[in-house]
Amino acid sequence: MAQVQTEVSKRLQNKALVASLVGSSIEWFDFFLYGTMASLVFNKLFFPSTDPTVGLLLSYLSFGLPFFIRPLGGIIFSHIGDKIGRKKTLVLTLSLMGGATVLIGLLPDYNAIGVWAPILLVTMRLIQGLGIGGEWGGALLLAVEYSGKGRRGFFGSIPQMGVPIGMLLGTLAVTVMSSLPDEQFMSWGWRVPFILSAGLVFLGLWIRNGLDETPAFQAARESGNIAKVPIIDTFRYHWKSVLIAVGAKVVETGPFYIFSTFVIAYATGYLGYDRVTALNAVTIATLVTTIMIPYMGKLSDKLGRKPLYIGGTILIILYAFPYFYLLSLKSGVILTIATIIGLGILWAPVTAVLGTMFSEIFSTNVRYTGVTVGYQLGAALAGGTAPLIATALLAAFDNSWVPVALYIVLTGVISLIAIGATKETKDLDLDNP
Repeated sequence: MAQVQTEVSKRLQNKALVASLVGSSIEWFDFFLYGTMASLVFNKLFFPSTDPTVGLLLSYLSFGLPFFIRPLGGIIFSHIGDKIGRKKTLVLTLSLMGGATVLIGLLPDYNAIGVWAPILLVTMRLIQGLGIGGEWGGALLLAVEYSGKGRRGFFGSIPQMGVPIGMLLGTLAVTVMSSLPDEQFMSWGWRVPFILSAGLVFLGLWIRNGLDETPAFQAARESGNIAKVPIIDTFRYHWKSVLIAVGAKVVETGPFYIFSTFVIAYATGYLGYDRVTALNAVTIATLVTTIMIPYMGKLSDKLGRKPLYIGGTILIILYAFPYFYLLSLKSGVILTIATIIGLGILWAPVTAVLGTMFSEIFSTNVRYTGVTVGYQLGAALAGGTAPLIATALLAAFDNSWVPVALYIVLTGVISLIAIGATKETKDLDLDNP
């Protein structure tokens, strides 16, 4: 009987792992698709301007705005997740995100409806932000709270794979559409990935509907250990953990958007690289980091979360200046290698342990709220603003990349200070952190 129970448990763990990965990948596919189009399309079709830099800044502003509404989405959906359950919340977040993405693909542009075009685009973007605000924490807990002893690092890294997988799918979709003549791409080609994402959303909803609540949440519900107002309990009893999570998120998100989103506009608009070359560089680097993440997660179960996180952060700091120097050489091969090193290798250990580390510093009854609020506040401060800040720095300093490199260094220093305030968490009891 014990053997059967073990087999069932492993089967449920694997199912939860797949559900977590698939849903997270779909969410980030939708999100990064917008980020790529912000660099290539929206600045021309929805934010026209006589000054290309102004158009690009407005487009990046629409990309960055949802990062500030993500904490609100996080508060709303994490409250539901800690009160009602992880599963129901994840169905809601995926529906919101997917619906907004499809509608973006159907929006008329500025030439068709004037100022209503950017207004509607930003509205859909804000809805996306609400959805993803509650998605990440739920997907993470789905994996971590189903994991076995000594495997939390590996399980917690799997949802993080959804980030590069989603970006990989989004970048590949744009690359395929970019093979069209420019006129067709700008007319209808860019819309196709947004509209076809509806199929991925239905797949994700079908998988998630077949899951039960996590064992940790079921145990908390049966014991009556459910917070009345999770957000209040989080800031009353876990405010230090929230601050640690916010600070630790900075280096994971700021450099990521520099390496993955900003680099496309910078390489094509400032350095003269071909659009397909830049997209391919990001695609290859994304594939590398997708493979690296689960290995880093597994390694953290042996070495600990802090050594991998600190090591990755220090390497990102040291790489900031060499990265931009390599880009300035204007070689497609070197651009690809530079992007692989930054996004594919150095970023992997930081993102692989981040979610698991966050989940281990909050108790079960406020874990969804704690990890979500910390994560989304950090993302709001350093995520969506990163391409905007980098573009503004280029404009302010005569296209010099030195201030942008210093910005990457600053994100690393902030996160090292934050991680220094916490202890190693890999051996903690998940129910009593």
